[in-house]
Amino acid sequence: MSVITRDEAQLRAQLLDVHRYTVELDLTTGDETFDSRTVIRFTTRSAGDTFVELKPARLRTVTLDGQPLDPRTLDGNRLPLPGLTAGEHELRVDAAMRYSRTGEGMHRFTDPSDGETYVYTQMFLDDVQRVLAAFDQPDLKAVFELTVTAPENWTVLANGVTEHLGQGRWRAAPTPPISTYLVAVAAGPWHTRRTEHRGLPFGIHCRRSLAPYLDADADEILDITRACFDRYHEKFEEPYPFDSYDQAFVPEFNAGAMENPGLVTFRDDFVFRSAVTDTERQTRAMVIAHEMAHMWFGDLVTLKWWDDIWLNESFAEYMGYQTTLEATRFTQPWVEFGVTRKAWGYDADQRPSTHPVAPEAVDDTAAALLNFDGISYAKGASALRQLVAWLGEKNFLAGINIHFERHRFANATLADFIDSLAAATDRDVPAWADAWLRTTGVDTLTPRVAAADGTCALTVDRAGSRPHRVTVGLYDRDLTDEGRLTPREQLGVDVPQSTPQPIGKRPALVLVNDGDLTYAKIRFDAESFEAVRAGLSGLPDPLTRAVVWNALRDAVRDGELQPGAYLEAARTHLPLETDLALAQGVLAFAAHEVTDRYLRPEDRPAALATLGSLCRDLLRRTEDGDNPGLRLVAVRHFIDVAAHPDTIAAWLADDTVPGGPELDPELRWRILGRLAVLGATDEAAIAAELERDPSASGREGAATCRAALPDPEAKRAAWDAMFATDDLSNYLFTATARGFWQPEQADLVREYVPRYYQDAVALAARRGPAIASAAGRWAFPYHAVDAENLALGEACLRDAEPVAALHRRLVDELDDLARALRIRGE
Repeated sequence: MSVITRDEAQLRAQLLDVHRYTVELDLTTGDETFDSRTVIRFTTRSAGDTFVELKPARLRTVTLDGQPLDPRTLDGNRLPLPGLTAGEHELRVDAAMRYSRTGEGMHRFTDPSDGETYVYTQMFLDDVQRVLAAFDQPDLKAVFELTVTAPENWTVLANGVTEHLGQGRWRAAPTPPISTYLVAVAAGPWHTRRTEHRGLPFGIHCRRSLAPYLDADADEILDITRACFDRYHEKFEEPYPFDSYDQAFVPEFNAGAMENPGLVTFRDDFVFRSAVTDTERQTRAMVIAHEMAHMWFGDLVTLKWWDDIWLNESFAEYMGYQTTLEATRFTQPWVEFGVTRKAWGYDADQRPSTHPVAPEAVDDTAAALLNFDGISYAKGASALRQLVAWLGEKNFLAGINIHFERHRFANATLADFIDSLAAATDRDVPAWADAWLRTTGVDTLTPRVAAADGTCALTVDRAGSRPHRVTVGLYDRDLTDEGRLTPREQLGVDVPQSTPQPIGKRPALVLVNDGDLTYAKIRFDAESFEAVRAGLSGLPDPLTRAVVWNALRDAVRDGELQPGAYLEAARTHLPLETDLALAQGVLAFAAHEVTDRYLRPEDRPAALATLGSLCRDLLRRTEDGDNPGLRLVAVRHFIDVAAHPDTIAAWLADDTVPGGPELDPELRWRILGRLAVLGATDEAAIAAELERDPSASGREGAATCRAALPDPEAKRAAWDAMFATDDLSNYLFTATARGFWQPEQADLVREYVPRYYQDAVALAARRGPAIASAAGRWAFPYHAVDAENLALGEACLRDAEPVAALHRRLVDELDDLARALRIRGE
């Protein structure tokens, strides 16, 4: 079997103590495979049988304590190790391993810009087996010693400082004890910027073709890295536990980043080739802070089993946002969290696939992989933010430092974490954990204002079961500016309340969870809703506005607010918005959810016109150049909602938007993609643009454009590329899928909707979890909001037995589809 169960892992951990891996990788053996030689030194506590995992292209030899084992005993990914005696052992494995094109294991990429090749590892969750033989579970930590042979002009990076021995051989310093999924290698002709900080070598690395763009931002990236490093040393008593800190921006990376000790890998989209908003720079800073937090929580102290993966991700998510706020120039990271990440958590928590933040039913690694979602990240971080509000930051950090001291270079569980927090406070932390971490769903908080004897009292009604410490904002209309709402002093309220809270004169707006410190859906009483409709843009704090926009979003999704009313609110208030994350988040929901899914097809053209008019207002407002980020947001969305090609085709021909910005590669591909949807371009124009921009991003842009052409042959070619062959890399698969389905082309692609379920199931079974997840997310017929699509999907789940990664994606997509049908009244 390809997965390991929790019971098997527990039995193996009781039997084995793994000491050291000595690994030799040879990356010079060809384009398809590399050589992997592994020596594992381990002790068995008693006599018994076990197994080691690997997924070789060819298994050459295996010896155990000098005696050969038969390579033919390899069963799937398991090599049996029978009849072990108590005591020390040495296992030697010599194999050829396949390079990956899907971002799993040892991924190999050739840059179309210059022909240079790069490889890097992504071992999470159980993909170390694609690179080397290992006892692959997180609680069998060991020291890793790596030697890598690479082409002479390459540089090799690893978890520890690497030394070039000559003739293409590199040796990495031995690691402290780490889990198998955290081992990392990245090799290629990297462009590198190095510095030192606090006596440690720091480096940032990217492909050579991206060198000018990395150099342009190197000072910003390194300044943020140093600032976060210093801030964590103010928060944590345990010093940084590894010998160096490298950050490699690598191609075709599936996640945002990965917290390999000493060698964090990032998707190289974070090396900006084109103009970006300050919010996007803030996101990059947050990811840097997030991954650095993992060096302590995740790498120094690691989960014992995958049921506690939320501890890694929730902690890093919370620390990433909070440390970005505290240590960098960015002042509103929690606004972006509220409008983007938190919505991800709310949506995930209302689907059939929801699970507790700390789930108990994680029986094997396949189940564990499904829990990397909005609950483990966004809901978990929201829960920790509420915990800090309830516990106090001083006590929270004291508990964290106790946890690090108790479990350094070892493994820990949720119970260990709770014990560490409880040691720092008199509060009942286990009861809080039971209420917040072991339950599912989203509470709803609604204000109720009662008037008596010329004064008012507030009760916050709760639909749900969790305790909440919330701030309630009270806002009055500004008598000198009718569009502005003026805050009173905020109220702190513990829900459930023992008695109503006196608030004096009735305010125009009562906003529960002002400041966004808890995780709950928020509703308005009637008077507050009218104040929001008239004065949302007049609220002074962007985080307050984020809470309000999220409440409106939730009301639409729950069928309590008409989609058209959300568009009306956006049309009224967004032209006055100053926060980039809010403008981007509201426009994205208005376009992709409200316009493309929640409104009936006959209402879509009017909605597109409304959004286009809104974007024109933002463009006019930013003509003076004082807010280039907001202008860029408006330009992007104007392109995306264009119903007629003339304006954006003129921009493309002129290579500029009147009044700016000039078109960079991202905007040019974006315009060409929309023109393809509208039937206003052709293959010749796409090929010409690809010749102008032959980069990896250009190749992805061309794939999207070609798939978006309203031509039967173009659709057939795109479909075959995705499903009939296995040639597309993970990024090119996603790029093709993103172009294929378009609401404007529903009749043209109708025949592919039933084909999707059959072909996606076969593809997912062939190509593994990364492509399975991409097929479920990006290739799903998102545009087809109809009962037939829902029925086809439900039949697929019932009868076709899709692999776990695709099954989970389909469950989520079909639930979203059913929600859209309910909102439409169908």
